[in-house]
Amino acid sequence: MKSIILREIKSFFGSPIGYLVIAIFLISNGLFLWVFQGDYNILNSGYADLTPFFTLAPWILIFLIPAVTMRSFSDEKKQGTLELLLTKPLSIWEIVNGKFLGSLLLIILAIIPTFIYVKVISDLGAPEGNIDMGSTIGSYFGLLFLIAAYSSIGIFTSTLSENQIVAFIIAVFLCFIFYFGFEGLSALIPGSSTIISAFGMQDHFKSMSRGVIDTRDVIYFSSITVLFLSFTVYQLKSFKA
Repeated sequence: MKSIILREIKSFFGSPIGYLVIAIFLISNGLFLWVFQGDYNILNSGYADLTPFFTLAPWILIFLIPAVTMRSFSDEKKQGTLELLLTKPLSIWEIVNGKFLGSLLLIILAIIPTFIYVKVISDLGAPEGNIDMGSTIGSYFGLLFLIAAYSSIGIFTSTLSENQIVAFIIAVFLCFIFYFGFEGLSALIPGSSTIISAFGMQDHFKSMSRGVIDTRDVIYFSSITVLFLSFTVYQLKSFKA
């Protein structure tokens, strides 16, 4: 599995993809948080916290992560190398996990530079250092679980077609449904909003952002991630058969 992870990382940084993903994520966040006027501008919010960042990041990642994962298996199909990959002395689970972890590590590399936001906000606080670290750490943990869930969805959709654009569109759609779809649906059905929204990622991400790592939220994100990785394994087994 280690060889698959290294292969993925090398392919990301052997082409402009890896650098573009990191640059787009950081630049887009930086512009909305520090330059553009609006609800996400931290300097105009009057509060020394990173809530605007953690509100904005999941929406950017809805497009960015599918762009990273869309080539995982669709490219292998298109180039005719999937059969060769499946004949390697690795189980299908090891291949899928290798692809998944490779994509996950790339997105984590894009997240790491945002830690400087914590330092900047802390210095801008009145008094200096006046920042809710519990909420901030919880939000970063929530973002990590969200990235894992998005990545598993993207890996799965890359097995559905050899066309990367098709895989990208399906992944964006599924990520949107799981992140906001249930939240939006709950607003349309009075009396059951809590139950319906609990099926969506946004509800659990907000819960972790409060600084409390609830086992229910961890189990939810872990279940979504494992579920879509299992779908990926099933797809590859059917292809191998």
